[in-house]
Amino acid sequence: MKQPSNTPWWQASAEPKQVRIISSKSNSNFFVVAVVIALIAGGFGAAIGRGSATNIGANLVQTSNSIERAPDSIAALAARVIPAVVSISVKGSGGSGTGSGFFLDSDGFILTNNHVVESAARSGTITVELSDGKKYRAKLIGRDGPYDLAVLKIDVVGAPTLQLGNSDSVQVGDAVIAIGSPLGLSGTVTSGIISSKNRAVTTGGGSGESSFINALQTDAAINPGNSGGPLVDATGAVIGVNSAIATLGFSSQAGSIGLGFAIPINQAKKTTEQLIRTGSATYPIMGISVDTRYTGTGALITSEGVGITPGGPAAKAGLRAGDVIIEFDGSEVDNSDELIVMIRSKNVGDKVKIKYKRSNLTKEITVTLAASKE
Repeated sequence: MKQPSNTPWWQASAEPKQVRIISSKSNSNFFVVAVVIALIAGGFGAAIGRGSATNIGANLVQTSNSIERAPDSIAALAARVIPAVVSISVKGSGGSGTGSGFFLDSDGFILTNNHVVESAARSGTITVELSDGKKYRAKLIGRDGPYDLAVLKIDVVGAPTLQLGNSDSVQVGDAVIAIGSPLGLSGTVTSGIISSKNRAVTTGGGSGESSFINALQTDAAINPGNSGGPLVDATGAVIGVNSAIATLGFSSQAGSIGLGFAIPINQAKKTTEQLIRTGSATYPIMGISVDTRYTGTGALITSEGVGITPGGPAAKAGLRAGDVIIEFDGSEVDNSDELIVMIRSKNVGDKVKIKYKRSNLTKEITVTLAASKE
């Protein structure tokens, strides 16, 4: 009777198996002959098999399954949007560059960013390439630095256009796709979501003119060359104009880090209509100058130079140099750039409530925004 083993079951396989070799002199010749016959038979069978397979042929099954894509899929949206998106190349005294744009109507009006065409605005050439590869010389209809928008026109009829959506109804988390020509790669599509709304973004133009954007933030990859292209929602409607990206500061040519910004299309529509009609655009102002060096919370009306424009909206409402604006139309103001963005998100003639600090007192007034001088 075997004694119970003290070795655990999970270590059983670690014990080497005992293999017993049996030798027989009398049967050794028989075994050799059997092995030789088996090898000959195997080789003969393999030869017959190869021959018969060649003669009979192999029947390979080929399928032709078609992939059905829903109308609201990224692939379907891209197919609808790409024909209306263009690539833009500029050459001028200020240098050369590339960007993107999209058709506003079938007569050839194209919306893009001001910083895309700025270097060729006074002297230079602007070339537009369509999705089918055709190229056209473009005419600059008008541009606006404060909102970083420009309108071009090319001589075409029946251009594909995009539906303009409502950027005010966009919610954080909504799915979006960005289409453009990053690094000159036309028709590039990236997807993501709306990460945030009402981001105060300041960008500097090549001439030193700054743009102040009340932007939509997205994590859809946006890279140099995407500027001016459309940001569209899940229906394919344009809700923004891709304009800026955040970088980590290590390189001026840094790519997307998931922080892209687009001009809301509702703002872009207002400016675009003015550019097409008159070639220039106005924006609302309060009639103040702010101190950008102020490090406290709020926006300080500067005491250097002309802090309050005589006869302007702020002067009529009773604001003074040295006042610190801490709230604009119900929203807290953190700094001067944020105040400028908030003002420019409004319309000329809007009445807004301003909360400000003067010495140790907090006061509230109403200001009627006026139009900037063109």
